[in-house]
Amino acid sequence: MSLKIRLARGGSKKRPYYHVVVADARSPRDGRFIEKIGSWNPMLGKEDAKRIELDADRIKHWLDNGAQPTDRVLRFLNEAGLAKRDARTNPEKGKPGKKAQERAAEKAQKAADAAAAAE
Repeated sequence: MSLKIRLARGGSKKRPYYHVVVADARSPRDGRFIEKIGSWNPMLGKEDAKRIELDADRIKHWLDNGAQPTDRVLRFLNEAGLAKRDARTNPEKGKPGKKAQERAAEKAQKAADAAAAAE
């Protein structure tokens, strides 16, 4: 049985509230879970202490027993100093798409032609 430390959504429409839970990877997002080990309220300000509440002892216990945190939970654990999250970089993501590159090359070509004609 593979275990995940993940978020389970609660709250009402447009008022999200998440529980940090340990669950079987096959169970649905808001379905059955083994233990609730924290909460996240994204409606609170980033500097608010109650925005993210984690039970450090239980998290360490589950990590030692092989539970894998999701990326969002791993970010929280990294901020709390409970787990290490490697920084990710994707230099390809910041580049413009194929059509935008073609338009930029076409615009540069027109500018070069105009400069040559002006001389």
